Amino acid sequence: MNRLLTALLAAALAAPAFAADDAALLDEARKVATSIPPKLLKVLDEEIKKGGPEGAIEVCRERAPKMAAAASAETGWGIRRVSLKNRNPKAVPDAWERSVLEDFDKRTAAGEKPTSLEKGEVVAEGDKKVYRYMKALPTQDLCLSCHGTADRITPAVKAKLDALYPEDKAIGYGAAEIRGAITLKKPL
Repeated sequence: MNRLLTALLAAALAAPAFAADDAALLDEARKVATSIPPKLLKVLDEEIKKGGPEGAIEVCRERAPKMAAAASAETGWGIRRVSLKNRNPKAVPDAWERSVLEDFDKRTAAGEKPTSLEKGEVVAEGDKKVYRYMKALPTQDLCLSCHGTADRITPAVKAKLDALYPEDKAIGYGAAEIRGAITLKKPL
């Protein structure tokens, strides 16, 4: 009985430390996740001004993954973008990401604002623990030139998307809909 009581007491005393660690990881993940989209939107906006939306396709295709890789190297977090309606085959969510994206959709349908949607938690991957975090990425007006409804996408953009992404599922969005999410992972 003494061992059981000692183990329970030790677990109870350790719980606040885990909560503090989780809060610190959540705060760190938020900072990393919220630093990337504004940089990408700035580059997209500049490219649209120079070469129209057709030119911006290359930003999302080539530069966004490089920006995520650079941020990953700088921060120690694995960073990528995922979507239930992916354009890039590399943006297919894993099981945890899919579950979170589906939850984001339910929460949005229940009235939550897409800009507030996030999830962070410690999960087991095999025999290791990792911290996972996702933040919803709602569509901005400039996104709709390539991700919007058919009336928003020009024939030139459609032709380029068809050539680059024959299996494209990332169209039909309206303003402020969840296009996908930025997802972060860090081994503990």
